[in-house]
Amino acid sequence: MNMNTSALLLYCRAGFEADLGTEIVQKAADLGIYGYPSFSKQSGFVLFNCHQVDDAPRLVKSIPLTDLVFARQMLVCGAPIEFENLEDRIGTILAELDDAPLFGDVCVEHPDTTEGRALSKLCRKITVPLRQALRKSKQLTSKENLKKPSLHVFFSSGSNAIIGYSDPSNRSPHPLGILRLKFPSDAPSRSTLKLDEAIQLFIPQNEMSQRLAPSMQAVDLGSCPGGWTYQLVKRGLFVHAVDNGAMDAALMETGQVTYYAEDGFKFTPRKKQVTWLVCDMIEQPQRVAQLMANWLAKGWCKETIFNLKLPMKQRFESVQQAKQIVDKTLQQHQMRYQWQAKHLYHDREEVTVHIRILN
Repeated sequence: MNMNTSALLLYCRAGFEADLGTEIVQKAADLGIYGYPSFSKQSGFVLFNCHQVDDAPRLVKSIPLTDLVFARQMLVCGAPIEFENLEDRIGTILAELDDAPLFGDVCVEHPDTTEGRALSKLCRKITVPLRQALRKSKQLTSKENLKKPSLHVFFSSGSNAIIGYSDPSNRSPHPLGILRLKFPSDAPSRSTLKLDEAIQLFIPQNEMSQRLAPSMQAVDLGSCPGGWTYQLVKRGLFVHAVDNGAMDAALMETGQVTYYAEDGFKFTPRKKQVTWLVCDMIEQPQRVAQLMANWLAKGWCKETIFNLKLPMKQRFESVQQAKQIVDKTLQQHQMRYQWQAKHLYHDREEVTVHIRILN
């Protein structure tokens, strides 16, 4: 494989290829890099083909994966290859790596789709012998070395693959870029996994104990039956749960939850020093964004995680509109802040946003 090829391979949830294509075109254009996305609907991945040689490695160095809303993983890659001899796929892969650098790891992957998951057996079968062959040819370190690029062989079908590499400082550490979580048997709803994933993604592990400390005050707007409140209670926070529905009885018995049967858009905090605001209400994304921005601007909370329920079309544009609302409100109050937004694995037709005040 020519490691200077100008293409990016980006993984995403099936059905969101057009949104990711729109996003990467804009992000690249902001850097003066131009190209075009190619994808098939429901494929679970996008190829971004740059017009200029060496632009793909530049993009990987310049666009943090965390800044891409719809991308789970990002690789520099060559053109898709077809295996003429299905009995010697490894030989074909090695032939594509004549001028490749030394890799620290190898990942054999597939799209996160029904058809793609059918390739998981093939990927497992190939991984060990491919690793052995790469070490024999001195193209892979003798032990896993995460400080070096990782080789990715991405099977789009049994006879086609895309070969690429991920940058050690700008990649997801998880297979397929997916943080898989186990549903807690005592949680009130599966929505709890959304907040759990968001917390683990947005808050660095070495800051977790300070930023989500026991005894902190939190507000959960649209809380019932308590999936998001559950994650906060589990971490020792005291939660003001706001909703017109019924809360889970076991959560109420913890003594850490105070319930308010009120409209989340009209509720005002009863206590000062609320650190966290979380919100998973089904409402127009622009309206939710303005509500979150107002809480932050008034100093009612310091950090917030919330979901934006997106329309079926122009999802990326909808996220941008929500960010513009937040930007306008907080900049009017001269507030410094960090914005992060991601279409999480446990999300469906929504994007999860984290905002932290830095003043």
